[in-house]
Amino acid sequence: MSLIPLAVFSSHLHGSLRCFGALLAIAATHNALSTPPVAPIKPTTTASENTPARGRILLFSKTASFRHDSIPNAIACVKELLADRYDIDATEDATVFTAENLARYRAVVFLSTTGDILNDAQQAAFEGFIHNGGGYAGVHAAADTEHTWPWYGKLVGAYFKTHPKPQESTVRVEDRTHRSTRMLPAEWKRFDEWYVYDHNPRSSVTVLANLDDSTVTGANMGGDHPIAWYHEWEGGRSWYTGGGHTKESYDEPLFRQHLEGGILWAASAPESAKVPQDAPATRDSKANTPAPSTTK
Repeated sequence: MSLIPLAVFSSHLHGSLRCFGALLAIAATHNALSTPPVAPIKPTTTASENTPARGRILLFSKTASFRHDSIPNAIACVKELLADRYDIDATEDATVFTAENLARYRAVVFLSTTGDILNDAQQAAFEGFIHNGGGYAGVHAAADTEHTWPWYGKLVGAYFKTHPKPQESTVRVEDRTHRSTRMLPAEWKRFDEWYVYDHNPRSSVTVLANLDDSTVTGANMGGDHPIAWYHEWEGGRSWYTGGGHTKESYDEPLFRQHLEGGILWAASAPESAKVPQDAPATRDSKANTPAPSTTK
């Protein structure tokens, strides 16, 4: 076998290396042209940016006439029911009724307020709050409030007139699709102070529950006796319950759920009044607790 001279071998080797290098350069150029640029990685959105701001609810319990000793129980009950979903402010200071301050709230709850509790400027601010889509929930003596302010009377639905002595009576639930009554039995027997109103509000509101006057001893409304109702009015929402006179009311599982549902409706969009039958009725930890005895 003849040997290839070193000079010839070296010349072939250098030529091969030059060809290989050229091929590598061509391949690199091709890859650079065919591979799309990689987009810069954007920072991920934080959890707080995706979390909606918590709404606020104002509990107002100022009294200028009779004062219910159940008011502290009512405040504690509402805070317990709703504090996981809303920031709750409780006050008896009417100076919070300004347009700027009320705009912070989804709903204002009148908890057994009585008498003349707002001046003209404060009334105007509250009217503006409702006109701008705010919610109102009235509990018991909220109907015994601002008797000389006709706008408020229309908002609540009816004014308190009188009442018999507190007693156990039967409430007939008319609407079992509203979120404040869907958990209630068709006939709901409970102990309370049952208000008689200055007129029957049925023509201007949607009645949720009606007191069976045949089970009431003393003053009544002659057979058709609405005791809980709601309506959408002048751009806002209004819900009222005549229950809640007694301290014990705020420990009753069904009354607590009734109250919770009403305030939640007042604080939410109007279309949320009706809820699917399979929707959870409440988050209340006392929901499965037997109701206390109503005998007195």
